[in-house]
Amino acid sequence: MRSFYKHFYKCALSLVCVLASSHFASAQMENDGIMIPKNYLCPGIMYSNSSWSYYWEGTYKRNNGNLGTVSTNEYNLMVTYGVAKNLIATVSAPYITTHASAGTMHNQSGLQNLSLNIKWKGVQLTEGKSKLALFASITGSVPISNYQADYEPLALGSHSTDFTGRAVVDYSLGKYFFTGSGAYMTRSNTTIDRDSYYTTELIYSNQVRLPNMTDYNFRSGYRSKYFIAEAIADISTSLGGFDITKNNMPFPSNRMNMTSVGANFRYRLKSLYALELTASDQYVVAGRNMGQANMIMGGVSYIFSLKSDKQIPQVNYYKN
Repeated sequence: MRSFYKHFYKCALSLVCVLASSHFASAQMENDGIMIPKNYLCPGIMYSNSSWSYYWEGTYKRNNGNLGTVSTNEYNLMVTYGVAKNLIATVSAPYITTHASAGTMHNQSGLQNLSLNIKWKGVQLTEGKSKLALFASITGSVPISNYQADYEPLALGSHSTDFTGRAVVDYSLGKYFFTGSGAYMTRSNTTIDRDSYYTTELIYSNQVRLPNMTDYNFRSGYRSKYFIAEAIADISTSLGGFDITKNNMPFPSNRMNMTSVGANFRYRLKSLYALELTASDQYVVAGRNMGQANMIMGGVSYIFSLKSDKQIPQVNYYKN
């Protein structure tokens, strides 16, 4: 009976940490239509919290009294630099803590992955008040600490080297806009601390092949010189993997699908235009081997020119 409960309380799955930082990043995210000027620097700090007590075991939705509520806190330091008029680069490194309110699983904490994103605006067409811009974005991510991937649902991440390519379309008519993007993520194998494991068959290896993923992001709303309000929908899908079996523990190569909806707000102060405040809330409405999480985020960033003789202009950074 004790062995049964030992496996039972582990029967849940954490959120996909490698995509979290892309959903809740700085004022210039890989999936939006915003750029900063050349030779400007924009450091920022973001805090996000996700928590869930219900999850999908495969397609079956359930809870688990031996886990209680599973929560993840992320403290993300990031810096965006305007490399050229149509090119920006963002570096980020999140510190993550995980916690289960019940059971005996130990909390985890530590640095997760170092990420570099390059976003390029390739095309912009303007006619009257309407604008159409096309972007290409690439992101690379590598682990920067020796955290355990095989410790679901409290693992800090998948401990894999990831590469993501994304295409972004941004259309605005006056102060109203729509942005859509699609991404493909490749993930390397991850190494676990055991010599064999079972998926749908017994495998004698410490190397786990992680499925690649796709992500589609849609956002629409109001974008002015000082303020953005946008509704967001995001769909993440694993291209392979297997389901958690009944009363069994989750595994890094499980299929992880998630659809979330939410809202994002950004505000620049008129008296201190270089400062930006950001707040978001997203909720998982559908999933597979995934916690039904509510994710909240708040952050602050500050933009300045690297040329000391150049003042911060109150230009509309929110334009594409």
